[in-house]
Amino acid sequence: MSELDIQIPTAFDPFAEANAENSGAGSKEYVHIRIQQRNGRKSLTTVQGLKKEFSYNKILKDLKKEFCCNGTVVQDPELGKVIQLQGDQRKNVSTFLVQAGIVKKEHIKIHGF
Repeated sequence: MSELDIQIPTAFDPFAEANAENSGAGSKEYVHIRIQQRNGRKSLTTVQGLKKEFSYNKILKDLKKEFCCNGTVVQDPELGKVIQLQGDQRKNVSTFLVQAGIVKKEHIKIHGF
């Protein structure tokens, strides 16, 4: 009986792998592009997760000129700096960020609808 391998069930944490992945130095940082519905047909596009070394105001200025829309940079206590643009600019913003060389295509997540 002493030579049998007996396994005692232990608690399994399904999120342990994800938590360890996020805490590592080589974890992927995603840029999240979301749409928020305002009233009626009006909507906002938000961009979060850009690296802090970039100048958010310069990126915003280029986005506003490129897509003929208004926007602002909002400081959020949880999310940090977030770029807000008027209208549904999700695809436009993602292609702009890739073409400008700010973010790679595989590091962009588009949310909404």
